[in-house]
Parts: sequence; C-alpha cells; structure tokens
Amino acid sequence: MNRKTIITCAVTGGADTVGKHPAIPVTPAQIATAAIEACKAGAAIAHIHVRDPETGKPSMENQLYGEVVRRIRESGSPIIINLTTGAGARFYPSDNDPATGDRMTTLTTPARRVEHVLELKPEICSLDMGSFNFGDWVFINTPKHLSQMARAIRAAGVKPELEVFESGQIRLAAKLIADGDIAGPALFQLCLGIPWGAPATPETMLYMRDLLPAGSTWAGFGISSLQFPMVAQAVLLGGHVRVGLEDNLYLERGVFAPSNAALVERAVAVIRAIGGEVATPNEARTILGLAA
Repeated sequence: MNRKTIITCAVTGGADTVGKHPAIPVTPAQIATAAIEACKAGAAIAHIHVRDPETGKPSMENQLYGEVVRRIRESGSPIIINLTTGAGARFYPSDNDPATGDRMTTLTTPARRVEHVLELKPEICSLDMGSFNFGDWVFINTPKHLSQMARAIRAAGVKPELEVFESGQIRLAAKLIADGDIAGPALFQLCLGIPWGAPATPETMLYMRDLLPAGSTWAGFGISSLQFPMVAQAVLLGGHVRVGLEDNLYLERGVFAPSNAALVERAVAVIRAIGGEVATPNEARTILGLAA
C-alpha cells in the first residue's frame, strides 16, 4: 500500500448526464466550485472537462477552460488542476457514408486538442493512450496524433496523465516514453469498466498494473457501482484513486451523491478504513514530481 494516497476528483466529464442528476456542474462557476469543494473534502487533483453553459453538452471552448482555471486559481485553492485533452476524438460514422462522421462527431486535429493546455499550463493534463469502441462511438487516438500531442504537452512543461482503457494502450505508452515523447517516470490512470474497454475487476487492475513501465506512478478507477470497490482495490495494490460525478452518480444503490465532495468524502473513508492515509495537494505534488 501507498502510505499516502492521492485522490483525483473528476467533477463533470462529457457524458449525457445533465438532466439525469441534479448536481452535475455545467457552468464554469459550478465546475470551479465543485473542484474547490472536492479539495476541501480531501481531493488533491481536479480532473476538468467543460460544458456549454446553455445546453450542458461537452465543449472545447478555450474561454470556458480559462474561466474555470482562473476561478480556481483566484480562490486560493491548492488543488492540482488536470485538464482533459480527450475532447475532439469522438467519431460516429455516418449511416450514408461510414467514411465520414455524422453531426455528433467531434474529431479534430492534435493541435486543436491541446490548445487550452498550451495556453493555461495546468500542472497536469490527461492524454488518452489509444483508440477503442467507447459505447456506441469510436474514440480515436492514433499513434501519430498521440506523439504530436505528447511532444506539445512536454514542451509546455505539463505532466501528462496517461489514461489507459485496455492493456495494449500501456504498450503504446511505453513506446512513446522510450521515444522521448513522454518523460519518465510517467503517471498512468487505469480506466476500468467503460464500455467496451477493460472490465473493472481486481484481476484486470492487477494485470494492467504489472504491465506498467518500471517506476511509474499510477491510479485506477471503476465507474458506476464499482467506483468504491476499485478505490479499495487500487489502494491495496499500491496505486492512487479517482472518484467523481464524471464516473459515478450514486453514493449507494438508488441514492444520488449530493455532490462531488460527497464522493470524495466516501473515498477518504474507504482509504482510512483499510489503513491508508490521504495525500494533501502539496504531498501529491511531491509524489508526482511537480514543482511545489
């Protein structure tokens, strides 16, 4: 077990959860407040997507990211900001011409996907390490595009969190590290239970952990009802954890989590119940090799 466990809170995500849950943050003010409250509850990192304030749909608008980051920084919260670069990789093939995307496709250039990271320079940003069927659509991250994004992120002085959804993506990440596109030791996030990626089971988490390059720091999470079982499993295997309304809407069966902070508080309780301790943001910076 890690002596100190880092909790990441993924506060909103880009899924169609607005209207399905009363506490999903939508506006920049709501997203920033959720991150600040998560920090007070015990989270060291806030993983941030942005949404169109009018529709609640996922957005890539740089000004929305900028407002969220500004609000968090001006609040004085010590939380580590982790901006997503996952937006812009969604492909829905058109029924009439599968070679082209339909209106829900967001596929764009690597440069566009990291614009906000280069501008705002968060301490961390996510980097999704491969392509797979993500529910009913295809999440496209080609090796060439990932190499371009990784080099731009490294040049900006931002640490990538390498999100892996199946075991082959760890092999690709190791190649990018060996090529110098990503600096080692790397930070990995094992994303489990997403349709149709790796399942959220103890066996899968252990298997993927054992594939990681030597010296890597890692965290893991499960979605929905497996969020808290995977918190316990990750801690027992020496990893860090992630919770939040991006991944799970409930505290228990049929009971909505009232906030992201409530999910963080539950994660803190799980960690402490099995003998672990929770890292503060500055302790997390030390663990991850970030400038304090």
